[in-house]
Amino acid sequence: MKSMTGYGATRLDVPSIKASLTTKAWNNRFLELSVQMPGYLGSLDRRIRDQVESRIARGKVELSIRVLGGDMPTDVVIDAASARSVADAIRNLAEAAGIDEPVRLSHILGIDGMLSYERNVDADVLWLELSPAIAACLDAFDAEREREGEETRIDLAGKLASLEAALDIIEAATPDIEASIRSTLRARFVEVMGDLVDEARILGELASYLAKHTINEEIVRLRSHIGAFRKAMDEPVCGKKLDFICQELNREANTIGSKSADPRISEAVIRMKDAVENIREQVRNVE
Repeated sequence: MKSMTGYGATRLDVPSIKASLTTKAWNNRFLELSVQMPGYLGSLDRRIRDQVESRIARGKVELSIRVLGGDMPTDVVIDAASARSVADAIRNLAEAAGIDEPVRLSHILGIDGMLSYERNVDADVLWLELSPAIAACLDAFDAEREREGEETRIDLAGKLASLEAALDIIEAATPDIEASIRSTLRARFVEVMGDLVDEARILGELASYLAKHTINEEIVRLRSHIGAFRKAMDEPVCGKKLDFICQELNREANTIGSKSADPRISEAVIRMKDAVENIREQVRNVE
């Protein structure tokens, strides 16, 4: 089990490139990946995304690659035609304004686009150097997520125990409640019909009433869902499945509450629903 939130960082220091890498993430229903890096690394964007997406299933993830230096060759391109046009325009402007001042290089460099810089990036070679650094950054990120995930697992185990304790109370009370239903229903028949009580009719009415109000099936399903929840917690990516199981747990608890008005069961149902809600809050942090 891993948390969706985490942070990891590493540094890359090879002759061609020196960089710092960070990965951080927040909760999100799906994977939303943002890669921040210099534009000249754009040719590696798809490879970087594939590497990250192979390691992370859910969350709002931000990978930052900050280049600090290196010996990557750089071409400087001069826009000579535009520079000449700008110089001519400056001369004409000076003449029109009656200013006797020569055109200086600083005047031209102040105009955007006169010089441009292009990195000579060999994508394949650079990828061989960058990919291990990304892997190391993700390793640190995963270690943090696993640590938080283990803490979440321990907390979930405690909340599941509370849920089971409430369910034990309900299960223990069920036989007494069914016996009370039988006794009450029989007493009403005797009160209305006296000595003319039809035993077969009593049994038929009792079976119909118990079918509507018995909670044995809900108890069985709840225990099955709890077992499925524990099993799912061992899966590498389990957040969505755990959230779905929580919905089923809540549904069964609501059904039990609607079927029985016994104070013991009503109180236990409240405890169960509170435990399920707390579990769902934690599950929303799980990848």
